[in-house]
Amino acid sequence: MTKFSIKTTLTAAALGLAAFAGTAHADEADTLVTILTAPEAQTQMMAMVLTMKSAEQGAMPHVMLCGPAADLALKEAPESATAPQKPLGVGPQQLMQKIMGLPGAKVEVCAIYLPNKGAGPEVLLDGVTVAAPDAMAAAMLDADARMSF
Repeated sequence: MTKFSIKTTLTAAALGLAAFAGTAHADEADTLVTILTAPEAQTQMMAMVLTMKSAEQGAMPHVMLCGPAADLALKEAPESATAPQKPLGVGPQQLMQKIMGLPGAKVEVCAIYLPNKGAGPEVLLDGVTVAAPDAMAAAMLDADARMSF
């Protein structure tokens, strides 16, 4: 295959994907349920980036943090939650707080996080709540919801 035909093929493929993405956007779900448990700051940051980008495209974010990822919701979060990540220059907690500021967005910690931490809801950032298992299960099963992470 020549350089020209490879470039032409790649361009055609990119245009095809762009067209498909445009139709997928029109059919996008009303709610994006993000369930994050990963302890790594980069994974946490990418989850927040994708959640924010989905919100910018019309999805309603509903984030549940559990295990080490729930530390993002703490008023006294570990440095890994607050240290700036490239290229945005903000930490996962700061981006999560921007998501929390969006109309209708929800950020929750899983129901077992605080009891197993030996803490109460007073340790959480304002606006973060504890997920009710029945309500979270319903959000996950909602026909209009998409799941991430």
